[in-house]
Amino acid sequence: MMPSLSLNGVAVNFPFLPYDCQKVYMQKVIECLQKKVNGVLESPTGTGKTLCLLCATLAWREHFKDTISARKIAQRLGGEEMFPDTPLSSWGTTATDGDTPTYYTDVPKIIYASRTHSQLTQVVSELKNTSYRPKMCVLGSREQLCINPDVMRQESNHVKVHMCRGKVSTRSCVYYNNVEEKITDRDLVNSILDVEDLVKFGSKQRVCPYYLSRSLKTQADVIFMPYNYLLDPKSRRAHNIELNGAVVIFDEAHNVEKTCEESTSFDLTPYDVASAISAVDRLLVDQARDATTRDSVTQDFNVESLNSGLKIEIDTIAKIKQILLDLEAVIDSYEVPSDKGITKPGIFIYELLERAHLTYNSKTAVYEALEQITGYLTGQQGIFLNTSGLQKLSDIIQLVFCGEPSEKDRLQQMQSNTAHFKVHIHQDTSYHKKKQNTDVWTSSTSKKQGNILSYWCFSPGFSMQDLVNQGVRCIILTSGTLSPLSSFTSEMRIKFPVCLENSHVIERDQIFVSVVERGPDEVQLSSAFDRRFVPENMSSLGNTVANLSRVVPHGLLVFFPSFTLMEKNIEFWKANGHAGRIENIKPMFVEPKGKGNFAEVIDGYYSKVNDPASKGGSFFAVCRGKASEGLDFANTFGRGVIITGLPFPPKMDPRVILKMQFLDDMNRKKPSGVKYLSGQEWYRQQAFRAVNQAIGRVIRHKDDYGAIFLCDQRFKSQDARANLPSWVRPYVRVYDGFGNIVRDVSQFFRVAQKMRPVVEKKAASESCGTVCLPDTQSSSFTSCSSSQSSHTQKAKVLDAHIPSLKRRRLDDHSGAHGMNRIYIEYESEVQESQRRPANLLDALEIGDHRGEEEDDAVVGEEKADRLSTMSLQYDKRVDDELRGVKRKIKLVQEQKMSVSEVVPEENKASRAKKFLAEMKKSLSQVNFERTVQALQTYKKTDNLDTLLTETAVLTEDTNTHSLLWGFYQFVRPHHKKRFDEKCKELTGQGCGYKPDHSLSKDEKKALMLHSATDGRTSVVLTSPSSSGTSACSQLNTQQLNQGGHHLNHQGLRETQTGSAPKNDVHSAFLADVRKALEAERSAQLFQAIRNYKTTDNYENLVTTVVSLFTEKDEHFSLLTRFGMFIRPHHKKQYRQMLDALIGQSADVPAVSEDQQTQASLSPPLKTQSKISSFFSSSQRK
Repeated sequence: MMPSLSLNGVAVNFPFLPYDCQKVYMQKVIECLQKKVNGVLESPTGTGKTLCLLCATLAWREHFKDTISARKIAQRLGGEEMFPDTPLSSWGTTATDGDTPTYYTDVPKIIYASRTHSQLTQVVSELKNTSYRPKMCVLGSREQLCINPDVMRQESNHVKVHMCRGKVSTRSCVYYNNVEEKITDRDLVNSILDVEDLVKFGSKQRVCPYYLSRSLKTQADVIFMPYNYLLDPKSRRAHNIELNGAVVIFDEAHNVEKTCEESTSFDLTPYDVASAISAVDRLLVDQARDATTRDSVTQDFNVESLNSGLKIEIDTIAKIKQILLDLEAVIDSYEVPSDKGITKPGIFIYELLERAHLTYNSKTAVYEALEQITGYLTGQQGIFLNTSGLQKLSDIIQLVFCGEPSEKDRLQQMQSNTAHFKVHIHQDTSYHKKKQNTDVWTSSTSKKQGNILSYWCFSPGFSMQDLVNQGVRCIILTSGTLSPLSSFTSEMRIKFPVCLENSHVIERDQIFVSVVERGPDEVQLSSAFDRRFVPENMSSLGNTVANLSRVVPHGLLVFFPSFTLMEKNIEFWKANGHAGRIENIKPMFVEPKGKGNFAEVIDGYYSKVNDPASKGGSFFAVCRGKASEGLDFANTFGRGVIITGLPFPPKMDPRVILKMQFLDDMNRKKPSGVKYLSGQEWYRQQAFRAVNQAIGRVIRHKDDYGAIFLCDQRFKSQDARANLPSWVRPYVRVYDGFGNIVRDVSQFFRVAQKMRPVVEKKAASESCGTVCLPDTQSSSFTSCSSSQSSHTQKAKVLDAHIPSLKRRRLDDHSGAHGMNRIYIEYESEVQESQRRPANLLDALEIGDHRGEEEDDAVVGEEKADRLSTMSLQYDKRVDDELRGVKRKIKLVQEQKMSVSEVVPEENKASRAKKFLAEMKKSLSQVNFERTVQALQTYKKTDNLDTLLTETAVLTEDTNTHSLLWGFYQFVRPHHKKRFDEKCKELTGQGCGYKPDHSLSKDEKKALMLHSATDGRTSVVLTSPSSSGTSACSQLNTQQLNQGGHHLNHQGLRETQTGSAPKNDVHSAFLADVRKALEAERSAQLFQAIRNYKTTDNYENLVTTVVSLFTEKDEHFSLLTRFGMFIRPHHKKQYRQMLDALIGQSADVPAVSEDQQTQASLSPPLKTQSKISSFFSSSQRK
């Protein structure tokens, strides 16, 4: 039994005991319904908004019905009480607020609109979780619902419409013919079905889902539809949506404003007009030929010939052509400057169309003729004509000439229709006009570049007022991100007496919000127009993302203001090494512009985050894009979100300029006491609404937690922060140093992880069950368990949001194609080679000592690695990327044990041979021969410069970089350092050079012998190879800070047979500090040490130290070594801080300073160098 609670006198059944913020939300919904007033309700994602909305609305509707029942019974009883203990007055008269409905048909219908069908699918899924079972239907287009094979194979939507209508009118569609019989089917009427369920039912029963949904609409209590069906007058008429007395709900309403404006605007291009003329030409030729044939044979008409022919005269077709020619001439008659267009008031559209003989008097005849022509042409077998231009003109006539005014009211109607519009005529710069057939009918103007006629709406209030005029009971707008509410409501031009900015269900310790004014290098961060492409700014942003990727565990989301900005920054980062640093910690996945491979990229990201062998992934996307609006990044999939700037609309775009001018004009003309947005306020609001939507990705349910980083100095201002969501504002902190951010966010995640431990990650092949459906989480506040059906859970992640992007399990071999097939083909190649090393030398340190559990985890990581590489190469064809990545991985796998000098000699030749064989596969014959010749020349001459010159061809494509690194095995010891530096310079990644690689064999043997007997501290690298040889190595701090699996398992080991004097160690450390930091910052550190000696204030010392030593990767080793200055009673705290930051607590034993000094000279025993590894639940066993 579900809990029941009373809200505003209405009994609401809820699936569980609601939270306070949910009660408040439902009360506001019921208040709107009872008082018949509009409401705008903001409730953060994760607060169960959809479930609350459904339960409150349906509970009120039942209460409304009970009121009618009570009144009917009262009438029958003549004033007597039927149940003395329960008077009729208590049955709920408040439901109708004084109305006296007498029929059950007076009960209002609920029209529930959301942005897309995929979001409606989630809403229907939530409805199934409630105790309410109303009669319902989901409206869709033929594109989603039609199952007739002839119609489905048509590409254009309007062709599908006309073909469907033709088949229905002639009853030649078997699916439509079965509708009347199946509409009373009990399973259909009493079930809760979304679009997919309806299509399944239709396919199984051979009945048309499209006309079933239209039939169900007449008897439905709740009608679900995308909100453009409501806002677009043409769609509303097409679907015959009755609004009088209905409750209209817009869910995900942050896009309503844009949809209102776009649904009532149009752009008529030269190609649209020319294609319409071409289609009419074709029809005229056919009709003229048919007329000649009929005259020469017989005038014998029958029903069949009438059905197959047109119902209009050839003269009417010729008039339509003349209208099109006149329209084209009128639009092109305006001399338009190339850099800007001509703008006229909205009412000018009637003047322009009148010159083409389109008026209120002629509109009906022209519209009907256009519909006849389009229907006839689309129904012709074997004729492929583009009728989109004809369809667009039909739509324009419906939009511009709406209403049926009398002659005397016509001017007033025209002024009312166009008050919120502007006419803009501008040059067509697309240059993609199709070639037209040249004959006597074709207009000469269709062959030249022409003008575009734009008719733009600049007020969503136009559509909203239209809904109010239809007699709706009330309109409720709700979303997770509507802030700032005042500006949102003023744009709508209708009153919203009920407003709510709801609180979140999370606690203080679940959210961390910081304004990152400057990067680690102290460069101010800004995406402003004059700063966005400055190299210093892009570099600082790259350093910021790289450093934050260290401290944010699991999944990190990075949002850019635009695709252009994202592409430029990633290109810069790839060229300057930032991308390599991020990739080493969290492999990068980039949102593609098109739909094509979005599913594969997001799948790769999910797999990488789920992979227990990885430290997470980073997903790069744009504000207002697919990832920022439609996808769920709950739990580990979105532990942090970085906003890299403010996504203002393009200021020079004509539509943006005119919108701002329109708002400023409205402000000047407004009546006193009315609040309208200014153009500048609207411009800012657009940016912050997009930011707020992206921020909403990070906290998805009551047990979730995450960090938000606002990386633009403009977020510092009080005004900017006031535009953030109300649930975020209290937690925003502005930091004066990057180090302080790193310190605090590390502490935040350490505490959050302890209080809310993450469910242990499964291997990639088992992990699909951990990906949760967002709204299910938010409503029930329960986390998905990996024991759930992996098939259904996996399908829900993307399919619920993007039905066209169907996901396939990566371990499903059946019917594999595309990327999945590549995964499967590759699995056999990686099984014995296990995990890919970061470079060839690292393969030596990884060794053969691997547990079986790592072998099991390899496949998932390899899949995500390839996808990550693919997304960095998004500017190439997908097939080429995949082919290249596959080769690259194969090469690395083959090479990974072929580099080191400790490998037995007999194996070297065979490995070199394999490497050359792989190189031959990957390069053209010419380039292969050239590189082999260069290698032979190097062997003879020992001239490294020649080798570098000839192998430069391998740097031109990232897919051949691994071949260049592979040459490291052939480079002689005295050249290895220089070759490694050159590789770093050319490719952004070295070959894993270590100082001992420059030693000859004899020198190595002598050094090892010396190490065994010398009394000094030395670091010995124990080789995992079968020969058991050891080599002396110096600690490579950069490699240590970047992390990597070369530090795992056997790692770096130390042998200590003596100690250096304490003062010498201090002096050496301070000398290193002076080299790493400039004089002013070094002085800051030394002052902090002196103050600590005097005051023993540990907090002040650590604040300074963390700020100085976490700004660059290479400084992290200094943070570890600094432990020598920490007093014994503070060593435990310092060890915990290091543990949180870099996972190296073993380096600060709480014993004596002498022992600590000794440890500071050697590399750490603990091997988790990446910060995020501390938070991986798989490490906490």
